[in-house]
Amino acid sequence: MAKNSDPEFEMRFFESVLKRDPAYTEVVEILGGLYTKHGRIADGLRMDRKLVKLLPQNPTAHYNLACSLALSKRKSDALRSLRHAVQLGYTDFDWMQQDPDLDGLKKDPAFNALLNQLKPQS
Repeated sequence: MAKNSDPEFEMRFFESVLKRDPAYTEVVEILGGLYTKHGRIADGLRMDRKLVKLLPQNPTAHYNLACSLALSKRKSDALRSLRHAVQLGYTDFDWMQQDPDLDGLKKDPAFNALLNQLKPQS
């Protein structure tokens, strides 16, 4: 999307697409990201839950759900979802380490254990 785009327009557009095709996973993912980016955390969480239902084996869907749960201050649920993402194959150590959505988890020993699991071996 263009840098000077209207987030409300974008959200309404993707919402209308989703009304016509509720299982359009790419749109569910885009909407989840837009909602979260624009402070609509509960709506972003709803989209991430929907995406996990549509794509239960997708590690990125579970990672995004973990981010929404962390932003919703649901730490244990976020860690469980993050653990599941890693079990399914999520491997982006660098992003997980710096992702601001996960800031609420970064002091937790369970989060650091997950990071160590993903840390590239030298």
